[in-house]
Amino acid sequence: MGYGDITKVETTGASQRTAQQDKLGYSGVPASHAMAKTDAGRMSKYKSKINTVGHKYGIEPALIAAIISRESRAGNVLKDGWGDSGNAWGLMQVDVNPHGGGHTARGAWDSEEHLCQGTEILVHFIGRIGKKFPSWTSEQQLKGGIAAYNKGDGNVHSYDSVDARTTGGDYSNDVVARAQWYKNNGY
Repeated sequence: MGYGDITKVETTGASQRTAQQDKLGYSGVPASHAMAKTDAGRMSKYKSKINTVGHKYGIEPALIAAIISRESRAGNVLKDGWGDSGNAWGLMQVDVNPHGGGHTARGAWDSEEHLCQGTEILVHFIGRIGKKFPSWTSEQQLKGGIAAYNKGDGNVHSYDSVDARTTGGDYSNDVVARAQWYKNNGY
């Protein structure tokens, strides 16, 4: 797709903190893959929408699935579509907090419209990172955009510390590893 090859993005996977969500006794890429696999059954009901949105925006469907897995565990942790103490909406957890992302929720929490909104935000941040770091490869810009999706482009200062300010200190690394699993499993 148009934003780099997700299979070529370097990743260390999930931190121990993130892996603890599933009470895993290990971290890294194997933990990210295990969590993606855990969510795969729930994710399958969104696969058609994910593929449609991915192709519409030139984003790997596997990456959208990975963000859904990380953000909402394919909807499993949401209450009436809401997460993050009512500050985030839908499968991709669009930040509606006026002191955060300040977005207005679009569509039902599991709708194609919601997935479009989340993907538009991701594409926006990939573009911002590309402008901020023009010497980075497209894969590095993709990873930086994923980190910015979580904490904003102002919190991405270098490639070596791309996740320094992200949730769990591993957001882009975990999402990339999950995306690689989804890519290898039909997305």
